[in-house]
Amino acid sequence: MELQINDTFVKELPADSQTENTRRQVTEACYSFVQPIKTAAPKLVHYSKEVTDLLGITEEEAKSEEFLNVFTGNQIIPNSTPYAMCYGGHQFGHWAGQLGDGRAINLAEVENKGKRWAVQIKGAGATPYSRTADGLAVLRSSIREYLCSEAMYHLGVPTTRALSLAITGDEVMRDMLYDGNPEYEKGAIVCRVSPSFLRFGSYEIFASRQDHKSLKTLVDYTIKHFYPELTQDKAGYIAFFRAVSIKTLDMIIHWQRVGFVHGVMNTDNMSILGLTIDYGPYGWLEGYDKRWTPNTTDAEHKRYQYGKQSNKALWNLLKLANALYPLIEEAEPLEEILNEYKTMYAGKYQGMMNAKIGLELDDDKDLKLIQDLEDNLRRTETDMTIFFRCLSNVNKDMVVPEKDDVSFLDAVKEAFYQPEEVKGETLFFWKEWFKLYLLRLQKETTTDSERKLKMDKVNPKYVLRNYMSQLAIDASDKGDYSVVDELFTILKKPYNEQPEAEKWFAKRPEWARTKVGCSMLSCSS
Repeated sequence: MELQINDTFVKELPADSQTENTRRQVTEACYSFVQPIKTAAPKLVHYSKEVTDLLGITEEEAKSEEFLNVFTGNQIIPNSTPYAMCYGGHQFGHWAGQLGDGRAINLAEVENKGKRWAVQIKGAGATPYSRTADGLAVLRSSIREYLCSEAMYHLGVPTTRALSLAITGDEVMRDMLYDGNPEYEKGAIVCRVSPSFLRFGSYEIFASRQDHKSLKTLVDYTIKHFYPELTQDKAGYIAFFRAVSIKTLDMIIHWQRVGFVHGVMNTDNMSILGLTIDYGPYGWLEGYDKRWTPNTTDAEHKRYQYGKQSNKALWNLLKLANALYPLIEEAEPLEEILNEYKTMYAGKYQGMMNAKIGLELDDDKDLKLIQDLEDNLRRTETDMTIFFRCLSNVNKDMVVPEKDDVSFLDAVKEAFYQPEEVKGETLFFWKEWFKLYLLRLQKETTTDSERKLKMDKVNPKYVLRNYMSQLAIDASDKGDYSVVDELFTILKKPYNEQPEAEKWFAKRPEWARTKVGCSMLSCSS
């Protein structure tokens, strides 16, 4: 297996002057050199052919012993120097100081077909940034990250990718619910791939320490390699912040389009490239509840709930602006960009929702139509994915009856968890909404079939619901990886009908409503 290595990160940025792998504060450095630990008996569970193609790895090489050893940390890639990145972050609204790659090790930057990819393994042992943790990962969390990374890519959501998933043959102790009942679980390693794993906290750490020299070096490096159209000066730094702001906003809009909730939007989990990064306690909306968060740590305050993801991204951008301020020394242009974010969000959100309900022409009343729809979706538990997917089956010539007849809801009735609750006031509001919706559709020039085609391209049929991941995890714990492969295959075409996969186009089963791993997850998930 021959990989073209070009490690710009270690060549161009300052390294930790200490080489021993001990937990400590690392200053004036962007990374620390560190070696992955040896795993006992690694075994490949799954790999993504698309990502091997990105790296220039053949199918034959992906099935080799060398591939397994390299991407589980048992063998170092020739001409590479593995490292862990240094960064800080605001966690749940509070500055946490130095964080860093506590259980991720960057193997190398691989060049192929004119592009460069940072390759990183998660769960390969402790680093100087692990604090009191062991730097390892377990099978359940690794399955969730592996499947979700690729699922999000095929949904059209900006994201890091996943190359491979392997078990290590080691046992790892974890207290999944933080309730004082730790248990041994199967150890695993997932290999992640991205143009860069730099995050907001990479810049915050230097600003917090007033290390403006290292800050400038890192920002200039970022512009050189990822925003080359910009200049490495004050004007360029402002433009850089604006570009990051726009990319972040676009990512959030995509999250809301597909009903994704990240669960832990700390600044150390925000990509400088506007990519979804660090898949931990994430989830998809089942019932359309804008206040829902999948993270047990966030259950009380719901800081990162679905409906507040845009606001929290803006808050995180403010922290990035503060970090970049020493290089700009003007608050006004940064404030202007943050205000632009608010304005752009309102327009982009409405545009996204219009696309979800099949509207192309602008109308002043569309905002109310969307607001009323969201209110209705919350009146009784309604599955977001199923509702919007099925809405495309509504025809313009449909008639809403005046009497207590619910047949007009036939196209979307599968989305209701308790259809019998759609009565009285709830039924009245649904009738009113559909009357207005059908009148609005009359203004559109597209035919019903044309509208359905467009709606089905923005409203996925298949998303990685938590109960689906849990079924894959339960089977994998018994050595059966067929569910991982089945879901991986289905989620590569989330907008296609796939009749053979119809069983996965279903509401969350009742057994999953309160099951650990399905309803709520911890940061160890």
